[in-house]
Amino acid sequence: MKKNTPAKYSLNLTFEHIKLPPFEDILIVGSKTPQGKIGVSKAFEYLVPDEFEYFEIEDERIEAVFVNKMILNKIDKETIIKILSENVFPYTSARELIKVDFKIKLSYDAIEGTF
Repeated sequence: MKKNTPAKYSLNLTFEHIKLPPFEDILIVGSKTPQGKIGVSKAFEYLVPDEFEYFEIEDERIEAVFVNKMILNKIDKETIIKILSENVFPYTSARELIKVDFKIKLSYDAIEGTF
């Protein structure tokens, strides 16, 4: 009778620090995601209270957009929604949660005057 040879295992392990929520700028909530806007709102109340503002969207695929309030201090809601509707919404399905990196860089060419 033959002895059973012990099995050999190979394991690759990686880990990294994460932040909650796992995005910083904008989250798009599809109209058929299991979490929905209410679930995401409740999670934000616990994870990052008063850091995001959400807007309901009238689109068959998109239910809501959560925007970091720091972005809203620089660009108004209408402009953000317009940019997203032209550049992101067409590529979003109703079942997705979409993380959007929305980095703003402000610069001035020349500031003149007496200081």
